[in-house]
Amino acid sequence: MAAVEVRELTRTFGELVAVDHLTLDVRQGEIFAFLGPNGSGKTTTIRMLCGIITPTSGQGRVLGFDVATQSEFIKARIGYMSQRFALYEDLTVRENLNFYAGLYQVAGGRRAQRVRELIAMAGLTGHERQLAGHLSGG
Repeated sequence: MAAVEVRELTRTFGELVAVDHLTLDVRQGEIFAFLGPNGSGKTTTIRMLCGIITPTSGQGRVLGFDVATQSEFIKARIGYMSQRFALYEDLTVRENLNFYAGLYQVAGGRRAQRVRELIAMAGLTGHERQLAGHLSGG
């Protein structure tokens, strides 16, 4: 069974074609990588597969869920961290975590608990009010 199935997946931004009719399959348990120069569509493809942006055309399924219509089911089952630092630099640590918890629809009571757990896990206790842009990148 394929964990990822993509047929003719395309994403445009105005006149720019970022991903052009991509077709691929990734089987369960298989390790797969996107390699290519800047601007070749790697990040755009990953963002479509994660349900963060909608394809312009084509079809994609992740774990059996349609990337265009069932993105919330995909987001609940996968994790994604881009190479680029993923926090909003003008928000505090706590604000960033609350923002992402909202994106992933973590409920209010559970959200506060998860934010506390993640702050502790990341070793950021005492830095919750620090702007993310002032954190060390290391």
